[in-house]
Amino acid sequence: MNKSDLAKQLSIKANITKKKSSEIVNIIFDGLTDALINNDRIEIRGFGSFVIREYKPYIGRNPRTGRNIEVRAKRLPFLKVGKDLKEKISP
Repeated sequence: MNKSDLAKQLSIKANITKKKSSEIVNIIFDGLTDALINNDRIEIRGFGSFVIREYKPYIGRNPRTGRNIEVRAKRLPFLKVGKDLKEKISP
């Protein structure tokens, strides 16, 4: 499922226009993105929680050339799946 599929489902279930449902979906995703940028934790009960994990710089290896390369520090979003969702997917 992608954003447009989600907007279509929302428009059908909420009986609103597709344009309005697309705006709602975009507002939600923008809010989630802003929260992660601000290093806030996002928790959606029954689904899971998003957190930012910070990784230190390290020396990696280019598999094509075999040369060592320096990998910069990075921050990546991580989803910890909630118990309810885990049980629904794998009973």
